[in-house]
Amino acid sequence: MAFPSPFSDRRSAPRLAANTRGVLVAPGLEMVCLIMDLSAGGLRVRLDRSLSLPRAVQLVDVVAGTVCEAEVAWSKGLEAGLKCHARVHALSGLVPARFTSARDAWLRAGGR
Repeated sequence: MAFPSPFSDRRSAPRLAANTRGVLVAPGLEMVCLIMDLSAGGLRVRLDRSLSLPRAVQLVDVVAGTVCEAEVAWSKGLEAGLKCHARVHALSGLVPARFTSARDAWLRAGGR
């Protein structure tokens, strides 16, 4: 009987490489990150420095011009796993008030 490796990926959906620029936004926090990969349930980001993240964040995809509300599922060193909630919102044009900080961060990061 074969047992799965303890290092095998336990997720049900495959990861897709992203390697795109992002910004994590929360009250009192705006941090540039690299969105490393995506899966159906969430994504993995790499931060510039090791930092204790709040449980709830907004993740801005600078290239796509979108934001998703997310929960930090885990963090280890410079990497963190996020679980996205609901849908992704576009940051161009008018945005709901709860995404104002995310839109401002997107514009500062070079979004247009």
